Amino acid sequence: MNVNQHTPMASPYGQPQPGYSQPGYAPLDGGYAATYAPYNGPSAYQPGVPPQGYSPFTSFPSKAVASNPVSDLSSPLDLGPARGPPTSGPPPVSAPQPYNQYSHSQGNMQNGPPPLTQAPPRPAASQPYNQGAMNLSGPHPSYPQHYGPQPTVQQVTNQMTGMQITSGPPTPAGPGYVPPHSAQQPVSTAYSATPQPSYTQAPPPASSAPTQPPPPSGPATSQQYYGGPPPPSQQPFNSSLPPTSQQQFTSSAPPPPSSQQTFPPSSYSGPVPPPSQAPAPPVSQPQQSFPPAHPPFSSAPPPVSQPAFISGPPPPAQGSFPPRAPPPSSQPGSFPPPTSTPSGQYPGLMPPQQQPPPSQPPPYHSGPPPPRAQMPPTSMPQSNHLPPGPQNPLGPPGPLQQPPSQPGMQGGYPPQQNGAFGQVRGPQPGYAGPYPGQPNYGAPAPAPAPAPPAQKRLDPDAIPSPIQVIEDDKAKSTEPFTTGVRGQAPPLVTTNFQVKDQGNASPRFIRCTAYNMPCTADMAKQSQVPLAAVIKPLATLPPDETPPYLVDHGEGGPIRCNRCKAYMCPYMQFIEGGRRFQCGFCSCVTEVPPHYFQHLDHTGKRVDCYDRPELSLGSYEFLATVDYCKNNKLPQPPAFIFLIDVSYNAVKSGMVSIVCQELKTLLDYLPRENPEMDSVVRVGFVTYNKVLHFYNVKSSLAQPQMLVVSDVSDMFVPLLDGFLVNVNESRLVIESLLDQIPEMFADTRETETVFGPVIQAGLEALKAADCAGKLFVFHTSLPIAEAPGKLKNREDKKLIGTDKEKSLFQPQVGFYNTLAKECVAQGCCVDLFLFPNQYVDVATLGVVPVSTGGSVYKYTYFQAQSDQERFLNDLRRDVQKLVGFDAVMRVRTSTGIRATDFFGSFFMSNTTDVELAGLDCDKAITVEFKHDDKLSEETGALMQCAVLYTSCSGKRRLRIHNMAVNCCSQLADLYRNCETDTIINFFSKYAFRGVLNNPTKAVRDTLVNQCAQILACYRKNCASPSSAGQLILPECMKLLPVYLNCVLKSDVLLPGADVSLDDRAYLRQLISCMDVTETHVFFYPRLLPLMKLEGGSLPMAVRDSEERLSKGGVYLLETGLHLFLWVGASAQQELLVNIFGTPSFSQIDPSMTSLPVLDNPFSQRLREIVDSFRAQRSRYMKLMVVKQEDRAELIFRHFLVEDKSASGGASYVDFLCHMHKEIRQLLS
Repeated sequence: MNVNQHTPMASPYGQPQPGYSQPGYAPLDGGYAATYAPYNGPSAYQPGVPPQGYSPFTSFPSKAVASNPVSDLSSPLDLGPARGPPTSGPPPVSAPQPYNQYSHSQGNMQNGPPPLTQAPPRPAASQPYNQGAMNLSGPHPSYPQHYGPQPTVQQVTNQMTGMQITSGPPTPAGPGYVPPHSAQQPVSTAYSATPQPSYTQAPPPASSAPTQPPPPSGPATSQQYYGGPPPPSQQPFNSSLPPTSQQQFTSSAPPPPSSQQTFPPSSYSGPVPPPSQAPAPPVSQPQQSFPPAHPPFSSAPPPVSQPAFISGPPPPAQGSFPPRAPPPSSQPGSFPPPTSTPSGQYPGLMPPQQQPPPSQPPPYHSGPPPPRAQMPPTSMPQSNHLPPGPQNPLGPPGPLQQPPSQPGMQGGYPPQQNGAFGQVRGPQPGYAGPYPGQPNYGAPAPAPAPAPPAQKRLDPDAIPSPIQVIEDDKAKSTEPFTTGVRGQAPPLVTTNFQVKDQGNASPRFIRCTAYNMPCTADMAKQSQVPLAAVIKPLATLPPDETPPYLVDHGEGGPIRCNRCKAYMCPYMQFIEGGRRFQCGFCSCVTEVPPHYFQHLDHTGKRVDCYDRPELSLGSYEFLATVDYCKNNKLPQPPAFIFLIDVSYNAVKSGMVSIVCQELKTLLDYLPRENPEMDSVVRVGFVTYNKVLHFYNVKSSLAQPQMLVVSDVSDMFVPLLDGFLVNVNESRLVIESLLDQIPEMFADTRETETVFGPVIQAGLEALKAADCAGKLFVFHTSLPIAEAPGKLKNREDKKLIGTDKEKSLFQPQVGFYNTLAKECVAQGCCVDLFLFPNQYVDVATLGVVPVSTGGSVYKYTYFQAQSDQERFLNDLRRDVQKLVGFDAVMRVRTSTGIRATDFFGSFFMSNTTDVELAGLDCDKAITVEFKHDDKLSEETGALMQCAVLYTSCSGKRRLRIHNMAVNCCSQLADLYRNCETDTIINFFSKYAFRGVLNNPTKAVRDTLVNQCAQILACYRKNCASPSSAGQLILPECMKLLPVYLNCVLKSDVLLPGADVSLDDRAYLRQLISCMDVTETHVFFYPRLLPLMKLEGGSLPMAVRDSEERLSKGGVYLLETGLHLFLWVGASAQQELLVNIFGTPSFSQIDPSMTSLPVLDNPFSQRLREIVDSFRAQRSRYMKLMVVKQEDRAELIFRHFLVEDKSASGGASYVDFLCHMHKEIRQLLS
């Protein structure tokens, strides 16, 4: 799917399109791959079909600009074979163009403004074109030629709608695709024709048909025309074409290639081509319909439904859409009569099935999107995408179609069920066959088929859909995932699955970006795929999975390799009858200690292999001996110290009383390894403003004693005995203290606070007790009082977007870096709870928490009533969760690769050891690997993550996670075994660290460039040859563009005007230690329609775009940090009564933060869903009710990441076009 490519413009009518005839590839963007030579067979031109090549609008031949610029998109998404461009000369080669969804469906893709380079996208064929969805209304860049006013969005939408992409499979050529030369409108053909499946890479899924229902084509479209210049896609000729497939905007581009849409007769009728042209029905043009060439993608089989490839005669005219009324002749720009041009469409391409199915799914289905009408949408988008001017220039529209990807090609997207790429659907009612009916052009429109209501504008349905990929993965992951097979990629993080450890660590502990590593550094550099692992050493496992076993090897400690010090694991090979073992990492041979000796069986395995976790499992723990302890002495149990800000703001907001009240009960839930036993964690209490107050809560005291330290420049702890105590022994004294603190400071007038000395106090207390521990600091304001670590307000909006912006992410003083280093040395972890009402410099205050493995929690404008629930849930989880102290992590690898870079919340004093004062079950560390030698395909690559830590009961442990992946010498194998979610986790952390030293624009450009290089390398080395106009994506990376765009649009890299510097610094720190599950939902939130809640299963999610929201619905959106309940303005009364207890939309209280407890099954189920979502996340998500058209909707819309963002971030469709352009530049 070359999203970015412009289609070549159509040549003037009658001229052969360039490239069409070329054998090997599809013409530029549009032709079929050479493999499919033009098909002159029966399908040859269908008379009357408008030539595909020209765009409907282009009246003049030559103008037909590349109608398919969009097509580029399609590359990977080849929808099917591209339609041959109409050529006056020999039919274009029929190299099938991949039907790239992307390309063609660009239109679909577009959620927002048309893709940058492509012509404005056309509405998804199957969906009604919503205005707004595409920017058709704007001038379409690609159609410079429109005559007459540009169609309005609405018109376009309508047309698109009309054009419905046919659902039938696109013809190989693409339903509407006409050979460019013929000046036919290339639009529709391009898309349609190509079978969606074409994505080159994978075989298209059967369901790939586009999912969106084709937009209704008929009437709406035509009207558009009437109204003004024909909408781009409406071009009449389109009408005959299947809407979807061609996005022909191309050649004549001005109008969006709605022509496809035009199929619906009506749509078509709108503008009439200029008299001379319009009238003539394309009929006369021979349809060159090339038989559908095979889908361009070579490897993938054409999608099933796409009959597109039919070689036989073109499908009957089908009238695809009822003929539209002839466009008014006067309309300029209408389509030229196709008659003369042979229609390059391959009639055959659009098999009848192409016709849009009558019932297209509603625009956003909850399920996978309906298959798009064949990929037409894809192509539509193309034209949309075309950049305005150039597009036309692109070239013959035909070319713009991309050749479908070859079946074999991995690159292509398989058609998505969602319709994202889709297979073609049956014809939609109302549309004539794919190209049949070209007559529509001139002819009177047949009765317009009613536009299918569900249709939306060109839908992004033709581009890869995250929802479809997620649903497909859930469908195939029914068995438990066993880890015994080396290099096997696990199910996605969005899939619920059970793991059985058979020798490699569970994906809950380690996920890799690639499960097939390149054998050489050159190959890794060529592909640019990052080689990394996201490791979550203490991850919590579900109840049905066994936690790692604890192994005790006695006083001798764990068995290790003599040379590299790797721990005993399943990759060690026992030799000489079991007396020695050879290390799998460095190949050194080590003696087996006598107490560990065991005989080998006939296969060379120890007979006790399955009795020993370290010989048969991927993850386990060793009990560490005193040699693994600091100063060679066993550790003391850890301590928790609570340090509470009691300045004016803290007391006034209610924070102080809430914390004190909660701690009285929370102290009974301190972490413990054995639930039957009391926790051995000791506690201490400090309050502070400009000075510090320590409390003696010794059990022998009747009342707590306060000791004040006012010399904050030289911090010390004024008492040893009585500061850290056992909760049960001192319970009465502690409760008395917690009751008194809020009263003592109720009338305080002290507004200034210190911060550095607070952490120093906790650190000194832990040093005095000679133990590790955690500080819980509750802080409200910028520390401006005179003291070490004093800060000033440096928030300066003028620096945003400049080269000096990076300084705002760096700590403003070096004091905290030094303090963090001291904390790590002592095992002092800091968790910071912030309650700011203004700038507090999170970038500086967060240094110690981030460096010590702690967490930062932020409650801006904290209000007891609305924020108490979120704060208390976060505090409870933070205090209770299992945590390790004084931890050191080292990642060892087999010869050939080594760990070179680390991302997360930790401190490093050398290049190999990751030091964490604290390590909890939510923290992930991302590790990047580089080659230092060659790897071999036979042995694969091994990694072993060893974490030495002190448990919350004071025991020293070693947790080991082992992972083996395959190695490959072929790039295709690398691209077959990648995990996009993990790659995005790596890229986001890499980028968010990059903003510390580089301008944000440079960081964004670096990400886009690396992503383009990854996809260009695939296209160049793994995909079958196809037109440059196609965008071809690897099957396992087809979501890389959409997810990467979400990272680029994040508040850290592209902030909106309302995003504070503190928010950006907070998110930057937060994401640095997220695991793959958390980054996935953060960057691509989960959006669930709540109109029907049946049984125990969740409703299928919909894509994150405003066009997927129905005014009559209610939706739940989850980001991992927020929960939004969006209520449509015309939601059914029954729904509102069930959820809110009121039938009136106006009576819903938008300030509610929890759902009313109502006695009906719907309310109970909804509250269960909300609770289950919260239970899955490490932070409590506050619920926000958003009423449609309310002010809060702006916040909600920020998370609809497929749309254009308020801060200037591109829509998914636009970004896909942009990526396509970048890839083409790299390839050229």
